[in-house]
Amino acid sequence: MSKRIVYREWLIQPERYWGLLAMLAAVIAIGGAAALYMEHEGHWVTGMTNSVVWGLPHVFAVFLIVAASGALNVASIGTVFNQPAYKPLARLSGLLAAALLVGGLLVLVLDLGRPDRLLVAMTTYNFSSIFAWNIFLYTGFLAITIGYLWTMAERKGNHLQRPVGTFAFLWRLALTTGTGSIFGFLVGRSAYDTAVLAPMFVVMSFAYGLAAYMLVLMTSFEWDGRPIGGKILKRLKNLLGLFVGAVLYFTLIYHLTNLYGAKNTDFESFLLIEGGIYTLMFWGGWVLVGGLLPLGIIYHPRLSQDRNWIAAACALVIVGGLAAMYVIIIGSQAFPLEMFPGKTVLSFGAPGDVGGAVAPYTPSLPELLLGIGGVAVAMLIVSVGIRVLQFMPESLSDKEIDGLAEPV
Repeated sequence: MSKRIVYREWLIQPERYWGLLAMLAAVIAIGGAAALYMEHEGHWVTGMTNSVVWGLPHVFAVFLIVAASGALNVASIGTVFNQPAYKPLARLSGLLAAALLVGGLLVLVLDLGRPDRLLVAMTTYNFSSIFAWNIFLYTGFLAITIGYLWTMAERKGNHLQRPVGTFAFLWRLALTTGTGSIFGFLVGRSAYDTAVLAPMFVVMSFAYGLAAYMLVLMTSFEWDGRPIGGKILKRLKNLLGLFVGAVLYFTLIYHLTNLYGAKNTDFESFLLIEGGIYTLMFWGGWVLVGGLLPLGIIYHPRLSQDRNWIAAACALVIVGGLAAMYVIIIGSQAFPLEMFPGKTVLSFGAPGDVGGAVAPYTPSLPELLLGIGGVAVAMLIVSVGIRVLQFMPESLSDKEIDGLAEPV
C-alpha cells in the first residue's frame, strides 16, 4: 500500500523570508533600470555590434529557457516513467520550470531592442522562421506546465497526471529542440550549421535544469529544517552525473563533426586553440568547470557523500552551462562571417566591422544586470509560490521514500 505524500507551505522565519524577497526585488529593480537605460540610450551603450547582435542577455535568456525544460524532467520521471521516489518532487519541479521560463523570456523580450513591438511579434507570424515556431513552443510549454501542476494539486485531476505529463514531456523535448534549432538552422554561420545542436541542447537542458532544481530543493529544505534523506540525493546526483557525461559526449561529437569537414577547420582552430576568451571559456568553463569537476565530485567516494560538495557540483554545472552558452552564442558570432566565399572583403557595415577579423565584444554592466535580473525573477516566483501554496513535501527522509509504492 502506497504512503500518502503530505505537502505544506514553506515555513521559514518571516524575517529571513521578507529579507530574501527584498533582496530579489532589489536585483529585479536594478535589472529593470538597466533595461530602461539600454532602451532609452540605444544598444550603443552595450558591447554588441553589427557582428555580435546577441549579447550577454541572450546567454542568460537561452540558459534559463533550456534549464526550464530540464527542470520539468524530475516531474516526468515520477509520473510518465512511474518512479514513485520522484513523485514527491514533481510539484516543485513544475513550479521551477515555469519560473525559469518566465525569467528567460522576460530577459529575451527586454533585449530585443524594441520591446514595445512585442504585440506585433505575437500577432504576425512568419512560419518559415524558427523564431515564430518557438513563440508557440514557449507559450504552450507554460500553459501545459500550469495544467500539469493542476493535475498534481487537484484530486479530481489526479487521474490525468500521466497523460498530461506525457504530453508535457514530449512538448518540452520539442521546445528544447526548437531552441537548439534556432542556431542549427543558421546556415550562414559555419559554427551553427549542424543538426547536432538540437539533440545537444536537449541533453544540456537535462543537466542544467536538474542542477538548478537540486540547488533550489536543497536550499529551501535546509532553510525550513525539512529532512532530505541520502537515498533521494543519491538518485538525483547520480542522474546529474549521467546528464553531465552526456553533455560532454555530445560536445565531443559536435566538434568531431566540425573537424571532419574541411570548411570548418578554421572555426575549430579559432574556438579550440586561438580564440582567446572563447577558448578559455570552452576549455576552462564548458569542459572543466561544467563537466570534469562536477563528475569528479559526483563519483568521488567521499565527496559524493557530502551535501555541500553535491551543492557545489550543481553550482559548477550551472556556471559551466553559462560558459557553454557564451561560447555557442557569442563565440560563434565573433568568428569572421564569410560574406562572399572565395573573395576578400576589406570592410562592411559600421566602422570596425572588418571582414576576416574576429568581431570584438565586451559585455557591458547593463547587459549583466539585465541577465541577473531574469534569474532573480525566476527565484522570486519560486519563493512566493512555495510560501503561499503547497509545492514541497513535509519530508524526503529515507523512511518516507521507502514508504512509497514500487513502480508497476
